[in-house]
Amino acid sequence: MSNQQVHHKRLLVMTEGLLGPFSAKTAASVIRYRRRDVVAVLDSTAVGQSLGDHFGFADDLPIVGSVADAARLEPDGLLVGIAPVGGQLPEPMRRHAIDAIEAGLDIISGLHVMLADDEELSAAAKTRGVRIWDVRDPGAFDQIAFARARQARARRVLTVGSDCAVGKMVCALEMRQAALDAGRDATFVATGQTGIMIEGWGVSVDRVIADFAAGAAEWLIEQVKDHELVFIEGQGSITHPGYSGVTLALLHGTCPDVMVMCIRPGRTHHHEMPDCPIPPLPQQIALYESITQSLHPAKVAAVSVNTFGMSDEKARAELDRVREQTGLPATDPIRYGAMVLLDAVV
Repeated sequence: MSNQQVHHKRLLVMTEGLLGPFSAKTAASVIRYRRRDVVAVLDSTAVGQSLGDHFGFADDLPIVGSVADAARLEPDGLLVGIAPVGGQLPEPMRRHAIDAIEAGLDIISGLHVMLADDEELSAAAKTRGVRIWDVRDPGAFDQIAFARARQARARRVLTVGSDCAVGKMVCALEMRQAALDAGRDATFVATGQTGIMIEGWGVSVDRVIADFAAGAAEWLIEQVKDHELVFIEGQGSITHPGYSGVTLALLHGTCPDVMVMCIRPGRTHHHEMPDCPIPPLPQQIALYESITQSLHPAKVAAVSVNTFGMSDEKARAELDRVREQTGLPATDPIRYGAMVLLDAVV
């Protein structure tokens, strides 16, 4: 299991050529939730630019063009800040990774490709005495699901989505923080590489053998079953032709008591699939609720709307539209806070 802490306190986050809230969502999330542990962003194509112009926060964090340029900041690890389709390490990033290893930095990667299996990188790491941690590697896992999550005392809240990269993890983290601020016993369950990098433990369910993916999700719930509230990071979308499998595994493995629907307004087709339209929101909600009926019926209690890049006026209008369309509470937890969502799920 991926239960080892990312103990590094001076991370250099690499986005080389892909700096942006969606192209480098791993970087954006790690910086948002572990800001004090990040010293700089490594991206030679964006040197001199403001990180705030790309992410909307962390204006003070420098962008450097090379590992050598970051040396004065004394980083202790290079974190790969992207999670592209196919999960390969782009060649410009490979060169940075080699430089980082030679400089004595550990490598932390959430890519599908295992960097520890890369002959060149692993040999260099062994010579230099540094570690390559493939966060996405779940290790050996052979547990199938038996719907045991239903027996947990915890109220299980699963974020589900209309598509990939719409804010499911962020929504879960923001609800957890709102619950903690309200004095509740709440925890977060990481089911993907970025969540593990932030929380320090979890299982990247999309790397588990298909027969055992729901079992991995169930195992996660067993670790936190005695909390009052458990906020579970959703993955993919039940209507996405490529990633629906992991979505279903989470639905069956965690047996949620309630769900929060996460959407990105303006996106009409599944991410990077122009011939796969996203169904209307009410249809998606009905589909998620229907799937849960056989094991542990759950309703979608609210909608989390990712309004990044919108004016406040447009964002409020979009929230009004979603509320009217679904009859559910709706908000953007980053822009307006997550209390509306928390109230709905408890």
